[in-house]
Amino acid sequence: QVQLVESGGGLVQAGGSLRLSCAASGLTFRGYALGWFRQAPGKEREFVAAASRNSYFTNYADSVKGRFALSRDNAKNTVNLQMNSLKPEDTAVYYCAAQRTPSAYYTALPKPDYWGQGTQVTVSS
Repeated sequence: QVQLVESGGGLVQAGGSLRLSCAASGLTFRGYALGWFRQAPGKEREFVAAASRNSYFTNYADSVKGRFALSRDNAKNTVNLQMNSLKPEDTAVYYCAAQRTPSAYYTALPKPDYWGQGTQVTVSS
């Protein structure tokens, strides 16, 4: 059974930082591109960031470039999202996602195979 378990969400003031973690089990971790999505109230789920299978390449939404940093550890089956300079508009439920891909360099997740249950991030102004 595949599981993606997120942790690290919470309440933070604008300008603060949070670090989200996603622990994966039940899948061949190195066979998947990993990433994060988020969904704010009343909005559609949107892409945030992704890392390639080999962890050498990352991809970020324009709205988080320069503030968020994604890293994956293929030895520990984890992917982390360091979020700095948080803004109220970053408030959302954040989801970890995994997409099987034959390419070691692929960073897009157009159709994830697996999702985590989500973790709430709230940024107060």
